[in-house]
Amino acid sequence: MNVLVINCGSSSLKYQFINSDTEEVMAKGLCERIGIDGSRISYQPKGADKEELETPMPDHTKAVALVIEKLTNKETGVVKSLEEIDAVGHRIVHGGEKFATSVVINDEVMKAIEECNDLAPLHNPANLIGINACKALMPNVPMVAVFDTAFHQTMPSKAYLYGIPYEYYEKYKVRRYGFHGTSHDFVSNEAAKFLGKDRKDLKIIVCHLGNGASVSAVMNGKSVDTSMGLTPLEGLIMGTRSGDLDPAIVTFLASKLNVSAEEVLNILNKKSGVQGLSGISSDFRDLEKAFNEGNERAKETLETYCYHVAKYIGAYAAAMNGVDVIAYTAGVGENTAFVRQRVSEYLTYLGTDVDPEKNKLRGETVVLSSPGSKCVTMIVPTNEELAICRETVRLVK
Repeated sequence: MNVLVINCGSSSLKYQFINSDTEEVMAKGLCERIGIDGSRISYQPKGADKEELETPMPDHTKAVALVIEKLTNKETGVVKSLEEIDAVGHRIVHGGEKFATSVVINDEVMKAIEECNDLAPLHNPANLIGINACKALMPNVPMVAVFDTAFHQTMPSKAYLYGIPYEYYEKYKVRRYGFHGTSHDFVSNEAAKFLGKDRKDLKIIVCHLGNGASVSAVMNGKSVDTSMGLTPLEGLIMGTRSGDLDPAIVTFLASKLNVSAEEVLNILNKKSGVQGLSGISSDFRDLEKAFNEGNERAKETLETYCYHVAKYIGAYAAAMNGVDVIAYTAGVGENTAFVRQRVSEYLTYLGTDVDPEKNKLRGETVVLSSPGSKCVTMIVPTNEELAICRETVRLVK
């Protein structure tokens, strides 16, 4: 099957076109600044150079039309016509409690996704726009919704309930949901397969460390806890997000800065994290460079970041009463040796040991710990688009 994977943001659309039989990416790209002046599409077919074109994209329907135009282009396209697109897989950020697994999209599913809009006001509406754009151009092609939150729906209530009046959970569904579920599911499964074991027999902690970051506890193949909460703001310190903090900080800063709570939340989402702490960048490459040059704020920021990751790993080892595997993934997890090394130094009591030479490797599946280590530490590259493709094929084939 040929599967088009779509990931819509409010003004962007990432896409990959995957042959599910070989799992090869036949083409990929990005539409940027949709609905904004200077909109641009990039397109890269397998084995060829990337093409970039600045062209008007007033809405997502036009963006999807441009993607299809690129895929079917007589000279650089990878298919001859729309008829060769067998299915479309859509990444949906928030499924609330309604979806514990991926589903084939129909009118009822669309309505249920829309009902989750208030839980993800920046993401779900954009995801729905992407679905409608694809339906308008490919009305007879089956489409599947793959939810960031679905994998974490196996969490027990003791892990997802907050210490607030229970009626707020009953009335408004205020609880921990967790995100990056597609990645945590994919990585924990790939880690087990690489080790020649069944995921159902393992206790795995996945550290998805990118600009957005989360840690999950996967026990016997199921998510039992995760660091992000009602929204992706909770949990680890991230690129620009604060992560965990005293909730009273919101009203304290609102008063001191004479701004609204919404404006404080904007600061916590977009101006905090390692960028806010360091005053340098949200990019760990910049932070590591500054660290190596002796910048004290960079050092303090990276130490704080690693400490918080290690705390979550320790907490989830306690939640599962042990851990067999710690897997690092995503941009920072796969590529930043300093972070993996520093975090592991906090965890020697778990039986972790990271070989300094192996730890220099980047972006490939590899065991970093010594043979016979009580807890296996490893890198496992994530591939959310492939995971979405696999889910799509599972449901429509």
